[in-house]
Amino acid sequence: MTPSKIKEWTGAWRRYVLLSLLLLAPIYWQPRIQGGDLSSHLNNAWLTHWIETGGSDGLLLVHRSTNVLFDLLLAGLFQIFNAEFAQRIAVSIAVLTFAWGAFAFVSVVAGRRPWHLFSCIAMFAYGWVFHMGFFNFYLSLGLCFWVLSLTWEATPRRIALAVPLGLLAYVAHALPFLWMAVLVAYLFVARRVSQRVRADVTAASLLLMLGIHLWAGGTAIHLWSPLASGLSTGSDQAWLFDGKYYLVLIGLLVAWGLMFLEMLHSSGARRIASSLPFQICILSAMGVLLLPTTILIPGLNHALVYIAERMSLGVAICVCAFLGPVQPHPRIRFGLLLVALVFFGFLYGDERKLNSYEDQQQDTVAQAAFPAIHQ
Repeated sequence: MTPSKIKEWTGAWRRYVLLSLLLLAPIYWQPRIQGGDLSSHLNNAWLTHWIETGGSDGLLLVHRSTNVLFDLLLAGLFQIFNAEFAQRIAVSIAVLTFAWGAFAFVSVVAGRRPWHLFSCIAMFAYGWVFHMGFFNFYLSLGLCFWVLSLTWEATPRRIALAVPLGLLAYVAHALPFLWMAVLVAYLFVARRVSQRVRADVTAASLLLMLGIHLWAGGTAIHLWSPLASGLSTGSDQAWLFDGKYYLVLIGLLVAWGLMFLEMLHSSGARRIASSLPFQICILSAMGVLLLPTTILIPGLNHALVYIAERMSLGVAICVCAFLGPVQPHPRIRFGLLLVALVFFGFLYGDERKLNSYEDQQQDTVAQAAFPAIHQ
């Protein structure tokens, strides 16, 4: 390896390490992680450890094939670390898997590393799905982006790497796995037919989704809302807590719009419409728009909920991949960075307030339970 290559490789790894450390900062900047359903994952890990160590009487573990990978990861860490460190390490692994998987997918689609879009990926990494605490779905989607990045230009070696990652994605959650499998199948077909046939395949896929939408309305208990149209760009993932996050949404959509206009000017509408990244965006966005947000399939004990809200995260990364080839004006690059800084500034302030409120509630409960100690 030549000295110039060594220098380039070292500089690249320094950038990855630095960005990873910055990316993980929101996990450690507050006393507690504000992750919604994270507490239930932690409770599952504790129960698993309790049952496996013989601390329970009459309780058994029920093994499942999907929606369990994050819980398994947390349970394994729970045997080495205390609950505080175990959850932070598990969430850190999930965030790094998602963010770098998304960036790998965006990079392979764009044919280069669009570093200016990493700020968007960082925002989505701490967006709605993260704060709802859907970490099995979140981890699965990150693994699916790794699979898509490997199969975009498929070779036997890349497929061999993608298969175990795909299996892990299924163990994490079936919904992103199914989405990824459909996109891989579409890519396989689209690369082997003409653009005209590809357009027919895209139209047939949209008709199939419409058919599923109509089938769900007639054969299963479901919920579909016209508000799903607001999720079809994926930018909703950056909306958290209250109305001030609309500033982030507006800034993000303006930057995306300007980048799209630059692409339209340089490539033309016909070339854009016939490109695979655009068609994947359309298919994913229409999936969010047409598929129900909640569905209870006969024979299952639990409803599948927040389908559109979750899958809009996949759409957001697909939009980044679609816009990846654009070389934006420096002002747009600065604008994206500014939007990200505003987002994380809002996030830090809101999470600080939530932690302060939880501290007050904890003190109140402690005083009520042990009044003598606090006198």
